[in-house]
Amino acid sequence: MSESHSPVSRPLSSHLRIYEPLESFSPKERERIKAGLLGKGGREDLDAAETDATLDRIVSRADDPFPPEGAEFTRALTVNGTTLYCPSQLVLRSGLAAESVISSAPRILAELMLPEQARERHQRRVDRIAAETASPRINTRESLWGIPFSWFVLFQESDPTEVVEEGDHVRTVRIVATWAKAIGRARFAVANLALAAPDMSMLDELTSLTEWLEQFHPDSVIELDYGRVADRVFPDESCLDVRLGIECLAEGDLTGAAAAYRRLASRWIPIRQLARAS
Repeated sequence: MSESHSPVSRPLSSHLRIYEPLESFSPKERERIKAGLLGKGGREDLDAAETDATLDRIVSRADDPFPPEGAEFTRALTVNGTTLYCPSQLVLRSGLAAESVISSAPRILAELMLPEQARERHQRRVDRIAAETASPRINTRESLWGIPFSWFVLFQESDPTEVVEEGDHVRTVRIVATWAKAIGRARFAVANLALAAPDMSMLDELTSLTEWLEQFHPDSVIELDYGRVADRVFPDESCLDVRLGIECLAEGDLTGAAAAYRRLASRWIPIRQLARAS
């Protein structure tokens, strides 16, 4: 791996992924899923290949920063003897990211980063893939420089957890929950926050998260992949702290809720501040 592709050059990113049964995808999606599995190696190899492909597009001199249709990766997870799949959907996700840049960045900067001709070519790719899709859903959510507190609502300490180590460092931590458990926890939290703290920003986040989960097959599983941020926080009790905070609010225990938030803040605010570090 080249020097420019060293882990130091990459922002800390975490992912929330939904793995679905193969039958929940359209025939064309299944073809891309199978192609994305071929020759990509194990999970760590796949993660590295996907990141390197992204960095290659960033430093490329070509006038099209978007991924081609063939640049797709597929993650597979076997649960209770059933293999489930999470396609990377790079074309669709990069299209959404481009829309966000165009709507939020200054026009000159947006056009420099995303040339109009490249955007038009990519939109044709997006339209073509969207037309072949069983339903318009995105299986992966990404967060840079920290994990949104709302994501922790979907998981508990008893859920299956994999700690991936590399030498003296934690490369990542992956927690898995069934769709039924995750959406049940999200709905419970939404109901309690709606009564106890209707103005809390997490309520809006959880409502959006619940609506997203409702798009997927009920036999799916949800995975929280900490990524390299795990090395800075593991062992982590954020799932417990978020749950305790919501329960305290529901019981009117503002002191307990504030204590849970302080524990979360002391753990995650320093990481989020890295995004602004020089």
